[in-house]
Order: sequence, then C-alpha cells, then structure tokens
Amino acid sequence: MAFTYKPYTPAAKYKTAAAYFSMEFAVDQALKTYSGGLGFLAGSHMRSGYELKQNLVGISILWSYGYYDQDRAVDQTMRPEFRLKYYSFLEDTGIIFPITIHGADVHVKALYLAPEVFGTVPMFFLTTDIAENDHLSRTISHHLYDPDSAARVAQSILLGVGGGKLLDVLGRKTDVYHLNEGHGLPLAFYLYEKHGRKLAEVQKRLVFTTHTPELAGNEERPMKLLTDMTFFGPVPEEEIRRVALIGTGDSLNYTLTALRFSRKANAVSKVHGTVANEMWGHYEGICPIIPITNSQNGTYWRDPQLAAALASKDDAALLARKQELKKNLFKIVADQTGNVFDPNVLTIVWARRFAGYKRADLILRHFERFVELANNAKHPIQMIWAGKPYPKDYGAVALFNEIIKRTANLKNCAVLTGYELGLSAALKKGSDIWLNTPRFPREASGTSGMTAAMNASVNLSVADGWIPEFCRDGENGFLIPIVDVTLPDNVKDDAEAKALLDVLENTVLPLYYDQPSDFLKVVKTAMQDVEPEFESGRMAREYYELLYEA
Repeated sequence: MAFTYKPYTPAAKYKTAAAYFSMEFAVDQALKTYSGGLGFLAGSHMRSGYELKQNLVGISILWSYGYYDQDRAVDQTMRPEFRLKYYSFLEDTGIIFPITIHGADVHVKALYLAPEVFGTVPMFFLTTDIAENDHLSRTISHHLYDPDSAARVAQSILLGVGGGKLLDVLGRKTDVYHLNEGHGLPLAFYLYEKHGRKLAEVQKRLVFTTHTPELAGNEERPMKLLTDMTFFGPVPEEEIRRVALIGTGDSLNYTLTALRFSRKANAVSKVHGTVANEMWGHYEGICPIIPITNSQNGTYWRDPQLAAALASKDDAALLARKQELKKNLFKIVADQTGNVFDPNVLTIVWARRFAGYKRADLILRHFERFVELANNAKHPIQMIWAGKPYPKDYGAVALFNEIIKRTANLKNCAVLTGYELGLSAALKKGSDIWLNTPRFPREASGTSGMTAAMNASVNLSVADGWIPEFCRDGENGFLIPIVDVTLPDNVKDDAEAKALLDVLENTVLPLYYDQPSDFLKVVKTAMQDVEPEFESGRMAREYYELLYEA
C-alpha cells in the first residue's frame, strides 16, 4: 500500500508549515537516536508541538547502531557497545530517492513515526542503510556523530539535502525550515539552488538555533573536503565563497554560514543570547540572534503523583511519593553496583552528557574533604554519577572511569551506566539534589535541572545557562558562587570546588536534616516555579511567535 501523508489538522494559530531538522531526537526510551541534551530538547519540542497541534514535522536520521550502548568492561570501567537497532513502530513509507554525496548517487529511504505512537508531531527518519547502496554509502547512517570527518560531512548532507528533498517528494508545502544546530547546513544550499540561487529567498524560509559556545558544537570543515563531498550540491565553489562571505578562506564554519543564510536565529538562554552575540555579532551579514530559552515537556517528564500532591497541597503524600521514587532508583543502584542506598539520606545526582567543561568530578576535587562529608554520621550524603561521554573523547571516558575508581570503596557513591531517557527520569525522580557544575559561561542552556525540579529534586548549580532565569538562591534552589572567569581553569576549579562543598556543608545539609519543613518549602517552590516558564509548551509557542512568524 502506498504511503499517504495525512497528519492531524493543525490548530488555527499554528497554520504556518514548519519543518524542524535535528541530528538527534530523544522522544522515547525505545527509540535510540540521541546522545544528550540536544536530543532531549528536540524530543520535548516534538511532544509539545503535538500537544499544541502545531503544523510542524520533525526530520532526522535513523541511526542503525544508535549512539552507543554504554556497558561495563570486566573491571567495571565503561565499554561502548554498538548493536543494530530494530523498530517495528516506524512505518516504512516505501519512499526511496537519490541525493548526491561525493559526486555519486546515494539512495535514501524515509521511515515515518506517526503522532499517535509517542505523542509527537509527525516525524521522518532517513536511512542510507538499504540494499540499493554500496557498503560505504550504507554506513553513512550507521553511527550518530561518526568520528570520521568525511562520514560526518556525508551525514550533514543526508540530513539537510535528504530532508529538504523528502519534503518535496511528499509534496508538503513548507513555509519555514528550522535547523537545530548547524549539522543540517546543506539544507541551505539545497534551498538556494531550488529558489533560483537567490540568498534572499533562502533567508525568507530558514531559521536557526545555535546551542553551544563549545568549539565541537560549531563545526568547521576544510573547503576542499566540502567541495569534494558535494556539500554545496550543484552550486559552484566560487559562488558559495561569494554568497557565504568566505572569500579566500580555507574552511567553512557551519554556525556562521547558517547565521548568514537564515533570517533569524535563536540562542537557548538569556545568558547564551549574550554569549552568542559576543561570539558572532561582529561578523558581516549575520541575522539577528534572539534568546528563546530551552525547556522540557512536562507531560513526559513529571511524575503524576508528585504533581497531584503538590496541587492538592498534600505534603505527606508528596514526601511519601518521593521516598517511593528514591527506593525505585536505589534498586537500579544496587543492581548495577552492589551498593544499597538509604531513602532517608540526602541523595545528590550529577547526570548529563560527560564533557570536560561540565566538570563531573568538581565535587571530588578536594577529595579528603569530600570523603569526610560522605562519611559524616550526622549529615550523611549519597552521591550518584551517570552520563555518556562521546566514545572517542578519551579524556571524558578517562574521567568517567576515574570517578568509578576513586569512589569504588565508598559505599554511598555509585557511577551508573546506560544514561538514556529511562535512567535520566529515574535519577531526577529519585534524587534530592540535582548538581550542575559547568565552567561559566560554557553551558548554553542545560535542561536536565528543569525536569529535576518538576520531580521534587532541587538544583544546586553554577549560575550558567537557564539557571539565572530560574534560581533564587535558598528559595527554589542553591547557587554555587563563581569566581573571575579570566582566571586559569585550575584556579577557578579549585575555588568553585571549595564553594560547592561550603554550600553543601553549611546550607544544604543542615536544611535537609535539621529543618526538613524548610527544605520541603524549597522543593515545592521549585516545582511551582519551573512551570510553565521552563515547560516546552512555552518554548514551542515562542518558536512560532518569535522565529517562524516574526
């Protein structure tokens, strides 16, 4: 039976037809097409777009092996595993079409995720892992963020050109194309060719979200590699150099080029808006960059019983449910590590993508003091870490393994593997304190603390990303003082590690153990304050109002 694309009828206020391109989406534990926060954010956007009945489709790649499965080696250290994934809930559309990569035809198949499966807008996932392609072409859609530079370029072409062409094959009239990060940049050149090689015609239709000040998130590739790979489609290199204002430069920056081909862009928090404008604002020909703070979908993330207890002002029910959720998390801890945790003990979680600037080990920096704190009989703590490093980021993998080794003899510490949507939810629901320790101002947004706050877990954080928009120290969270950003990293880390332990020892622990009703007040204030401002319905509405229709 031929595939017919019949999405729901959009709400009247969201008739503008938009398409959202992202390399990764975290929409459900069963669909492993994401690595970290970028995917979590995109998944929440797709869910809120569905709840609002927006005229939106999601476009991504079906990664045959996902990102990776995080397992353990025989010595308990991390081991990445790559397993083929199968998804019977994705509908084979039967749509196969060619795109050009490295001057040759590569065949692309589209699979469809219907809205009713996970409660998302209609979504399409592209794959090259089909019989019509040779082996090398099949591998393009094997691994999210393939470490090989030519493969990464091919993946960008698949997302940008493949997604743009799919919408044309479907016959879907699209008013606005939204690039989530620069990965899908070839879409800009596809639209440039399609609309008579007029930059203004692309700018009418293209908007862009920049997510990070980190170099790794702002790809830059040699022009020779890009032209060899047919990154620009049929558009001659000289024309690209002129239109993208590259001149005689040797490389092309994806973010900068996206800012030049878009009519408007957004940063992902107010702090990041300032940082992004400082980073890119002095370049010629860029579009305006406004802040639209990231957020997360409450329907998916919040525990219904916690939310009901808060709404009915039933403190006893809220505390009882929190105990239950802690016990559920501690079953996972015991299963993975052999450590049995106590639901009456303050439980701190650091869990997110492992990257150096996020400083997973900051709390361990003054190790003897941490051990004293961990072994304190009057005000005990339990500490859990989880997160996936990029498997080829050997520094981050080494840090993950180092934390396992350093805390191996501490029965109240645990490092968990398998940090995906399911474990993330269990950690947010089962923690008392959600620890966030990035080097300011390198965390553009950070969204994990939003869903922690929805689930009665209080943020203890550096004031970076979304936190300055939310946190009132001592009222709905706790702030770790930051030092002069111009100081060397090791000096900053020493000072902020001390500040973190000071806040824990002098403020958080006495409040939790000696003034539990006051601690509960902080918990409830955070739950009330986080919504609706940091629930993704607000974000999805702002995308329409401030980006798509403005």
